[in-house]
Amino acid sequence: MKDGRVLNWNVQSDDPLCTLQEAFEKVNPRLGFNVELKFDDNLVYQDEELTHILQAILKVVFECAKDRPIIFSSFQPDAAQLMRKLQSTYPVSAILLPDRASTWNLYPFHTMSVTDRHRYDVCQVYFLTNGGTEVYADVRRNSLEEAVKLCLASGMQGIVSEARAVFRFPTAIPKIKEADLSLLTYGTLNNVPEAVYMQHLMGVNGVIVDLVPEITGAVSDLIAVPETDVEINDLSGQVAKDAASTPNFTQREISFLLRLMPELVQ
Repeated sequence: MKDGRVLNWNVQSDDPLCTLQEAFEKVNPRLGFNVELKFDDNLVYQDEELTHILQAILKVVFECAKDRPIIFSSFQPDAAQLMRKLQSTYPVSAILLPDRASTWNLYPFHTMSVTDRHRYDVCQVYFLTNGGTEVYADVRRNSLEEAVKLCLASGMQGIVSEARAVFRFPTAIPKIKEADLSLLTYGTLNNVPEAVYMQHLMGVNGVIVDLVPEITGAVSDLIAVPETDVEINDLSGQVAKDAASTPNFTQREISFLLRLMPELVQ
């Protein structure tokens, strides 16, 4: 545990963990992988050790990934930077750390621009961060601002932030966009459709969720733009589309936000 406790592992039967190679070989090749590079927060790693670890991972990826979309991500700033230096084929992201382990599924909003869609068709490096919801000795992990600096200095493609940080510091989103970085989020809030919908309105590119079908369906309903019944010229059609896509909050959504905000600012 993060507080130093060691818990007993009590199960009736254990299955072996699959290797990365086995995952590449047995999972549908159309499914992209988010390869999170995990390291011990309490250890200091030398560049030589990080290089050895990352090269072993890259060997498997280059031999087995084939055309599968790949994203590399890590909470460890040095590992994320080094992965970006070691290869240029796959993207790397920095991650802002979650409070618990989770099975993550990437849901890019289906209203992305063509450029954004292309970014998810290739492998990228992202920096994981909790965006200031927790404090670490390494200042690069303590804010969205520091995450942007790290990504720009290292050539990483984007940031994966704890969703709470995006709601607490919404002014960071335009700065991330101005830096031409993609922004994804993770966290328990992403299992709430209204929270995901709000992130869509705020400009977040995609979310990592547990309940993929449920969230996909609910958010698609929230952001759906109704088709017009009559044929109109291009100019008036664009006006109609812009008007139709302007968010209109229901009373349920307003109530949700009023309940949500006090919790987020704690």
